[in-house]
Amino acid sequence: MEFLIEHTWDGLPVSHEPVSIGLRPDNAGLLMEIRAPFFNDPPAPPGEPGKPFGGLWDYEVVEAFFLSDRSEQYLEVELCPHGQYLLLLLSGRRKAWKEQLPLEFEVTRMETRWEGKALLPWSYFPPCTDKFNAFAIHGSGEERKYEALYPVPPHQVQEGQEPDFHRLEFFKDLNLKELTGADWKQPESDIWKSLTK
Repeated sequence: MEFLIEHTWDGLPVSHEPVSIGLRPDNAGLLMEIRAPFFNDPPAPPGEPGKPFGGLWDYEVVEAFFLSDRSEQYLEVELCPHGQYLLLLLSGRRKAWKEQLPLEFEVTRMETRWEGKALLPWSYFPPCTDKFNAFAIHGSGEERKYEALYPVPPHQVQEGQEPDFHRLEFFKDLNLKELTGADWKQPESDIWKSLTK
């Protein structure tokens, strides 16, 4: 399954080759593969590559959100071309309850492109994951660009509105069984179970 981020957060076409996000099943989880232009703007975060980095959204990053629409529980994945990452588990809009989870994440960086592979363990996905959105951010200051797979529809953009990637109402359906097969059942997650105890 492949997705292309072809619009800005408010529905305008992007001015470069779109970011591509591929999702493939693996026994241990979902393999997320990114192919994207490399802007190198802003410069690399000051954190160690291959480790979680808080506030990664202030840098060049590709993000994916996996939502359980019924519960408003979701997994936020942020991947940086310099090798840092950030995973958040949220229960309710913007209400993170777990972060800095470990991740297998590999990056290949070229002069003008980068590719990333991350294996997202099934235990990180909230029960009944059924919606999805993805985003890309790059640039500094006035040139900062916010791009969305499923943008805010232009007729719903208010004057002076800022980009907000937690607008869960604009996420669209994601049927994991299309990837994993009709007989597949999402594995139970001890991590998410711990939230309800």
